[in-house]
Amino acid sequence: MKRRHRAVPELNTTSTADISFMLLVFFLVTSSMNSDKGLGRKLPPVDEHQQELRDVNRSNVLQVSLDASDVLYCDEKTVTLQELQQQVESFVASRQTDRHIIAVKTNRQTSYNAYFEMQNAIVGAYHHLRDKMALKRYGHPFNQCTAEEREVIVARYPQRISEGVESE
Repeated sequence: MKRRHRAVPELNTTSTADISFMLLVFFLVTSSMNSDKGLGRKLPPVDEHQQELRDVNRSNVLQVSLDASDVLYCDEKTVTLQELQQQVESFVASRQTDRHIIAVKTNRQTSYNAYFEMQNAIVGAYHHLRDKMALKRYGHPFNQCTAEEREVIVARYPQRISEGVESE
């Protein structure tokens, strides 16, 4: 008995590279690239000639700080994010237009997530105040206000946040 050798059929792989390249291009074009998230802040322009120092009354400053362990303090008392938002809201609402400052201090070891959440709580307080004023004065929320209405509301509740880093 003679054994026959059967030939194993080979796969035709000539177009595999082309298909792989087309799939790669397809996924690159159709997928979205996530951009880094951060805090949107519009900083004032640096004008060295018109820098003025102002004396600020301590009663018009709300001290907010984050330590290296991400513990949040408001006027040297430990607070949660919700408590911080409420305290910022009542502090800003009780002050005249340009007579308040939220002084934020962080430690260099503070995590970005804790810093981001603290900033969100502060900005959330301003948003809530602006929404309340818009509803009371104009009958609709702040995001539906006209440019003129927004100017009036922002002039009443301007974001006055001073940031610094604790020295170690």
